[in-house]
Amino acid sequence: MPNFEFPASIKSRPVYGRLEPRKGKFHLMIADGEGAEALIELAAADGALMAKSHIIYIPRDTGAGFAEKLTALGPAQLYIGPSYPAAVPRLRRVLADAHMGLQVYLTGTEGLMGQAMNEAMAAGIPHSAIQTEHRGSLARRMQCVHCKGITEDVMTDPFVCSHCGLHLFVRDHYSRRLAAFQGVRVDAEDPGNIPDPVELYS
Repeated sequence: MPNFEFPASIKSRPVYGRLEPRKGKFHLMIADGEGAEALIELAAADGALMAKSHIIYIPRDTGAGFAEKLTALGPAQLYIGPSYPAAVPRLRRVLADAHMGLQVYLTGTEGLMGQAMNEAMAAGIPHSAIQTEHRGSLARRMQCVHCKGITEDVMTDPFVCSHCGLHLFVRDHYSRRLAAFQGVRVDAEDPGNIPDPVELYS
């Protein structure tokens, strides 16, 4: 799947690049869904990279195909998990045991990359050692600014908060601390006046 070119936006909105092989004794790669494609391309660019890599992969709804291709790359370690929360204990252990020079590669959905970046930076990994590349779903991880609840995989604007039920406007304002975009009540000044939802980026 080709990379999606996000339209120009405000400064807080994350900007993603392309993964490139870097020199290092150890490489941590975290991906979900179609993010596996970026890791496969990375391996093709540097055949020796996988022997020094630990991959954490969440297939989402892509089936077993990508997992099989990642296995065939022969990484030093490969974890395939059902969800990002299920993978967090492993991720934290890998980061806690990491040595200087660790290179981190994040690819897939914005929700995965934001959360994994927070974990890496909390463990002391410098921002310069973390690469990101968006692949796959355009769904957003959204926080309701009213109830503070998080709604995963938002694809329409406005959307209904999964916690308090308010109809929220999808904003580009992004909280790196929460790894989530911010949603504000769309009918705050005119209760009940809710526009029809439209698909993001359509």
